[in-house]
Amino acid sequence: MANPQFYGSIVALVTPMAHGEVNFDEIKNLVEYHIKAGTHAIVSVGTTGESTTLSIDENVKVIQKTVEFANGRIPIIAGTGSNSTSEAITMTKLLANSGVAGCLSVVPYYNKPTQEGMYQHYKAIAESTDLPQILYNVPGRTGSDLKPETVGRLAQIENIVGIKEATGDLSRLPLIKQLAGEDFIFLSGDDATGLESMKLGGNGVISVTNNVAAADMAKMCELALAGKFEEAEAINQRLMALHNDLFVESNPIPVKWAAYKLGLISEPNLRLPLTTLSETAQPVVLKALQQAGLII
Repeated sequence: MANPQFYGSIVALVTPMAHGEVNFDEIKNLVEYHIKAGTHAIVSVGTTGESTTLSIDENVKVIQKTVEFANGRIPIIAGTGSNSTSEAITMTKLLANSGVAGCLSVVPYYNKPTQEGMYQHYKAIAESTDLPQILYNVPGRTGSDLKPETVGRLAQIENIVGIKEATGDLSRLPLIKQLAGEDFIFLSGDDATGLESMKLGGNGVISVTNNVAAADMAKMCELALAGKFEEAEAINQRLMALHNDLFVESNPIPVKWAAYKLGLISEPNLRLPLTTLSETAQPVVLKALQQAGLII
């Protein structure tokens, strides 16, 4: 059964840093910003939250503090994925009673499992918890592609409730809905095609753009889900440069710099091996912010 909490404009939240350490005060500020802007849910420590360079303890603490700051006002989805099935299970179990609404679990990266390996990976995680699980397919980062047929098999497992599909391939949406059932939640993981996916019956977007244009993204998604596509398109076109140019360098490098420029965080810094936005790319992101009407 589809979980009604997972729809609309869901932010893939950045993790603010101060001198290389997690800045919890700024996480609290970001949570308030998103609640006021109408964001529908927050993903804590996904790819955009630099999950891969935080320790397990840091991942868990960031998620727990985000839940605490939200205080029931907005659903928090925990990034719990790993390329090690046992580590993903450990992360998921550590959050069992944390108050998270569900987990977002990325396809195992680097070790390139087969479709059967991916099926067994997600089955083992789902069986270790009662928390709703959202699959996350992003072949450009993982080196592996979770095929719609495998998604259909996984959808038979009760607490696997949806997918974040970040291929940008819109032909997958109707196929996944057909194989996994209409109740299976389809969330776009590609800002540039997010609106188009909702036109085809998708349920929302797990968004990078939302970090800096939260109110616009919330309004755009609400209009789209209400079938008001022309009004949604007007907002989406204004944000299109952001959708594209926030990936001018590896995510979350550009969006952290953009959030810094808007005063949402005090440092644009990331953990190595990621470095801050290059001087050549800064004008590109600045122009996109201007086109979106976020900077005069």
